[in-house]
Amino acid sequence: MADHVELFLEMLCAEKGRARNTISSYQQDLTDAQARCGDLAQLAGGALQDYFANLSREGIRPSSMARKASALRQFYKFMNMEKVITTNPMTEVELPKRNKTLPKYLSEDDIEALISSSDDVRHAKRLRAMIEILYASGLRVSELVALPMSAVLRDRLLVHGKGSKERMVPIHQDALDAIAEYMEVRPAFIPKNRKASPFLFPGSGKAGHLTRFGFFKILKKCAVLAGISPSLVSPHVLRHSFASHLLAGGANLRAIQTMLGHEDISTTQIYTHVLPEKLKSAVAKHHPLAKRKSV
Repeated sequence: MADHVELFLEMLCAEKGRARNTISSYQQDLTDAQARCGDLAQLAGGALQDYFANLSREGIRPSSMARKASALRQFYKFMNMEKVITTNPMTEVELPKRNKTLPKYLSEDDIEALISSSDDVRHAKRLRAMIEILYASGLRVSELVALPMSAVLRDRLLVHGKGSKERMVPIHQDALDAIAEYMEVRPAFIPKNRKASPFLFPGSGKAGHLTRFGFFKILKKCAVLAGISPSLVSPHVLRHSFASHLLAGGANLRAIQTMLGHEDISTTQIYTHVLPEKLKSAVAKHHPLAKRKSV
């Protein structure tokens, strides 16, 4: 059984180009299922249904169960293609329904306050450039901190996303101006023991660039200065804000999907939460009955 798991993980690395964290999660989830259920190649749908029922009774979150189910679906699909099994037992499994949680996002005024407050923190030009890039492009924080110098191509960013997939993301002039100002002070962030750095945001850590946690801490301090609760601000919230504001402004969902680097459009559809309020505002503004004054 272990050989099948190893072959599956090797296939993900070689053919799919999945991220290291994704492969590690798949390995952990498959190992857990195997420890609880035995040889996965011999399991029927009923046994897997019992496995997920036990997880539910143990209080495992639906989101975690959905991740485990995804790993098992992909594994059994691989097993079926390799003709180790003839049917996918996961097709018989029903998972508890997940409560849909809407993504947190900031208002446009909050974004403006955050950008303005970045001028009041240490290394202000670097922070402002990072916030401007995040809000202009919707990058993941891991993509932002690891941006190479070669990523900035005039008014676009060449981003290496999940699974080593490349995408081009346009950025506006304010972000480009912030990058230009930051470039004046960038040499100060290159460690003294290194002559140069390939990263846009170099750092002294092992990775050679500013860490995600380092940026996270600076962003929280900036939120306090902006008068925004730090619990409401994170790099991912800026990513959500980018997508939500674009959609509210009339951007095409497929275009947003491409810029965010989502493989599936269903992942991008969570941002349609902004539409009901937008539609309500449109009715209030343009519908003749809505304009009629009460007598």
